[in-house]
Amino acid sequence: MDKIPFTPEGLEKIKKELEHLIKVERRKVIKAIEEARAHGDLSENAEYEAAKEKQAHIEGRIQELSGVLAKAEVIPPLKTPPERVQFGVKVRLLNLDTDEEVVYKLVGPYEADPASGSISINSPIARALIGKEIGEEVKVRTPSGEKTFEILDIEV
Repeated sequence: MDKIPFTPEGLEKIKKELEHLIKVERRKVIKAIEEARAHGDLSENAEYEAAKEKQAHIEGRIQELSGVLAKAEVIPPLKTPPERVQFGVKVRLLNLDTDEEVVYKLVGPYEADPASGSISINSPIARALIGKEIGEEVKVRTPSGEKTFEILDIEV
């Protein structure tokens, strides 16, 4: 069984989502199905069909998150910045092609949110950065083409 790495915060977020789905969303959709049934003929009841579809989505997500939690492995946060890029660190980079600075936090695949600067350790950029040190240049093949970065800093 392959373990799925998580930061402590990321694991807590998944647990809260699962709890919300079970305790709130599941109950809401059951109530919506009951109300739709009360309207009579189910064969022409769009509300009933929509509620059943939502129920299937919720149950699927509950199963997915339960499976993820069964494989979850929390990687404890570092106390001091490491010499090399690794899981859980923030990396400040200089894009040598555009002269633009970016900061990425390397997290597990279920925590990734590129819009907020958290990227999966399975992403092309993170895979290229793992094990590298401050001052090193890294070439990365991305969907938008090859990019070259210099590692400016590694933070916890």
